Amino acid sequence: MQADGMPSSKSFCEILGLGCAAVDDILFLPRYPEADAKVEVRERQRHCGGLTATALVAAARLGARCAFAGRLGTDEGSSFVLETFRREGIDVKHAVRAHRAGPVRSVILVDQKRKTRNIFYDTTLAIHAGADRHQPPARLLCSTRVLLVDRFGIPGMIRAARLARAKGIPVVADFESFLLPRFGELLGLTDHLIVSREFARNYTGASSPVVGAGKLWRADRAAVVITGGADGCWYRQAGDVQVRHLPAFRVKAVDTTGCGDVFHGAYAVALLKPGTLAERLRFASAAAALKAMQPGGQAGIPTRAAVEAFLRARSRLRAVR
Repeated sequence: MQADGMPSSKSFCEILGLGCAAVDDILFLPRYPEADAKVEVRERQRHCGGLTATALVAAARLGARCAFAGRLGTDEGSSFVLETFRREGIDVKHAVRAHRAGPVRSVILVDQKRKTRNIFYDTTLAIHAGADRHQPPARLLCSTRVLLVDRFGIPGMIRAARLARAKGIPVVADFESFLLPRFGELLGLTDHLIVSREFARNYTGASSPVVGAGKLWRADRAAVVITGGADGCWYRQAGDVQVRHLPAFRVKAVDTTGCGDVFHGAYAVALLKPGTLAERLRFASAAAALKAMQPGGQAGIPTRAAVEAFLRARSRLRAVR
């Protein structure tokens, strides 16, 4: 164990992810059809997505050693997800495959004229994602340096987060919904809580991110971060009673799909090195901004070199001003 309480660099992996992966089938249409209409599909694409999956791909692209130990099925969608992970250099030898499990399946219809999209998703198989009371093994969970969790498979997530917290391993969470059994227990085990402004508003009832961050704060948390897209993020950290604001980088956004998940993955990477919370958030914000400038979810995720070059350029620009 290192002096900072994290396992050594000889750990099985630096970032371990459990939870949601998705298969998105995207159909590009000249227009969204009326009821009972027929319309030509101009282009068809398939992508891997999902909360934890996209965060892991982002972390791997940014140079971290990553592993996925969640649960998938024996279907072709699960095979597609695992092949995507392997191609990105993410270790999947501890992934569990079960007949009744699988990824989220989505069909996304893109209206090319109006630049809108409609998403039709099915989480039937994904409710068995995450982990269970015995998998992954405790030794694996305790050999990572950062644990990524989401809301899929909450009982297993609670077990994993509890084991990680007992070993001083940071738990970074990506939550989109909270009306689930035992969600409050998992929330309480998250010491690096990063949620959207919409989630914070719906969960706390607070209209302001500043008030929402205060309501989500607990004495045993390391950080609470509320993201607001182009409006930046609001954060509170241990030892500080003040909620602070970090402006977003101004970029020409092309596609914001997956930006929140990329933010989580980049934040997890930043946790691997010494630094302040503001520095971690600046790194994560830069990664998300670069992703927004590219089409596609995971396809637009930047490398570490690209993020660092972006940050250097912005620092020079700020110095000139």
